[in-house]
Amino acid sequence: MFPQNRPPAPLQPPPGSSASAAAAAASGAPQALKLTYPETLDRIKEEFQFLQTQYHSLKMECEKLATEKTEIQRHYVMYYEMSYGLNIEMHKQTEIAKRLNVICAQLIPFLSQEVRHIHTVMHINTSQQLQAQHLSQHVAQGLQGLHGMQMGPHPGGLPHPGLALGGGSGLLALSGALGAQLAAKEGHERAHLEAAAAAAAAEHHRGMALGLRNPLAVQGAYPPGAFSLPPPGVNGELAGAAAAYGAGLHLVSPQLNGSAAAAAAAGYGRSPVVGYESPHPHMRVPGLPASLQSAASGKPAYSFHVSADGQMQPVPFPPDALLGPGIPRHARQIHTLNHGEVVCAVTISTSTRHVYTGGKGCVKVWDISQPGSKSAMAQLDCLNRDNYIRSCKLLPDGRTLIVGGEASTLSIWDLATPTPRIKAELTSSAPACYALAISPDNKVCFSCCSDGNIVVWDLHNQTLVRQFQGHTDGASCIDISNDGTKLWTGGLDNTVRCWDLREGRQLQQHDFTSQIFSLGYCPTGEWLAVGMESSNVEVLHVSKPDKYQLHLHESCVLSLKFAYCGKWFVSTGKDNLLNAWRTPYGSSIFQSKESSSVLSCDISPDDQFIVTGSGDKKATVYEVIY
Repeated sequence: MFPQNRPPAPLQPPPGSSASAAAAAASGAPQALKLTYPETLDRIKEEFQFLQTQYHSLKMECEKLATEKTEIQRHYVMYYEMSYGLNIEMHKQTEIAKRLNVICAQLIPFLSQEVRHIHTVMHINTSQQLQAQHLSQHVAQGLQGLHGMQMGPHPGGLPHPGLALGGGSGLLALSGALGAQLAAKEGHERAHLEAAAAAAAAEHHRGMALGLRNPLAVQGAYPPGAFSLPPPGVNGELAGAAAAYGAGLHLVSPQLNGSAAAAAAAGYGRSPVVGYESPHPHMRVPGLPASLQSAASGKPAYSFHVSADGQMQPVPFPPDALLGPGIPRHARQIHTLNHGEVVCAVTISTSTRHVYTGGKGCVKVWDISQPGSKSAMAQLDCLNRDNYIRSCKLLPDGRTLIVGGEASTLSIWDLATPTPRIKAELTSSAPACYALAISPDNKVCFSCCSDGNIVVWDLHNQTLVRQFQGHTDGASCIDISNDGTKLWTGGLDNTVRCWDLREGRQLQQHDFTSQIFSLGYCPTGEWLAVGMESSNVEVLHVSKPDKYQLHLHESCVLSLKFAYCGKWFVSTGKDNLLNAWRTPYGSSIFQSKESSSVLSCDISPDDQFIVTGSGDKKATVYEVIY
């Protein structure tokens, strides 16, 4: 730390000390070790100045490195946000292409043979070129933005809304251009193409944004953060911006207008809620090889048997698939319950008189025995005002309601009093509850938590009994066997797990390539139906390798419920659809299309009513017609 190459200063005795110097010389003591006070101070001053110079040099270097770090972080954020936007755009364009495929499939029957051939060739070529063009344009814009755009991170680390939203004008323009070319040859066909393009454009401009990690959060329809894990966010594979992440995409097959609507209805041979045997004969199931697109009857296949080695074969439905006791013919809407907020949870009482709808911060109670009732009979304020109810379960006696949602506390409501009141609260360490189940003896409550744990509560003592730990991401759905010995849970970690409630351990694990948003266990048999983020419904045999895969939804399957007779079940999705299926092979019994994403559903214990909750802030009650 001392200056280099500086010889020590010679030591001089203080004036008047010659005798001391002589004595020292006589004794042989080295005089070089003695310093005067001024020289000592000078050396200290030099050392201090040298250290001060070094300090300033290091300080400047540190400030320079800090500036470089800030600049690198800024560039990282911009790269990340742009890659995020590119992923969103890619997924959205894929979904738009699927919808246009459906439109084309619906229109092809009305075209002449020559026009069909032209359409097929153009569609194959242009769809591939357009996908590449869209991605290249966004890459170029992203690189340009790095040089000229000043963009800071969005609050909370989310991408800027401008990157999360994008237009599908390219594909829609292609549809319009294709319609114009075909019109030059076939005037009659042009009317159908224009009607379809207009329907697609109207649906698109209603507001699309692709939900990533939790596609359950539909923009303007589903609450932000719904089904996101943790925090209430859908997997590192883009999920959860959805969860839910963020905004979701309304994926609904565009409906034809005017004469095209009449022709399409004739082709389907059914109304939106009337039972049918198979989808439109010219519709292809997206994502399936052509060899699996048609069943032996020549109609398109939407139900497939999956063997143990993964081979898929179309299912030949038995003669009684849509007939016989306990099989509905269709369902009709009898009530619309205007909740006023997105309805994320619904349940119906055993008496079928009361319906409970869970939205933002409260559960509303409706008396559906009174025809034309326009308002709720009661409101139960359960959570903070801005937090959504995610599940509500009613005990069979109709006197107790358990409510969970975006909070660490479950609330237990006493409904037997003149004014409903909270009689107990159950608090866990998890920030949110995504689903609830009640044991058959009504003594135990199971809570699916956003941290992946399954918490078991004693309802009598209001105490935590145990936790099942296994899911590596949020536990999103749950059901229990009728004998109360097994619990089935699905998670955003792409797994379904079975738990032994007597021994408190995991029995089975089924791995999927998609997040699990809903499931149900058949009350009368060993079948488990699973609703996937990928839009598939899969029906598994719990003790054999038998499995069925059902393809009628066009987007995430958000809720699922078995009828109590076990012969059929319903599923709902972000594609606005309510589908009813035959157990287990999935013959489509009836279908109803609502005006927004259908987020929740329940079936009355007598299998006479279905209630759904949707993104357009209402619940719908259906009467099942046998």
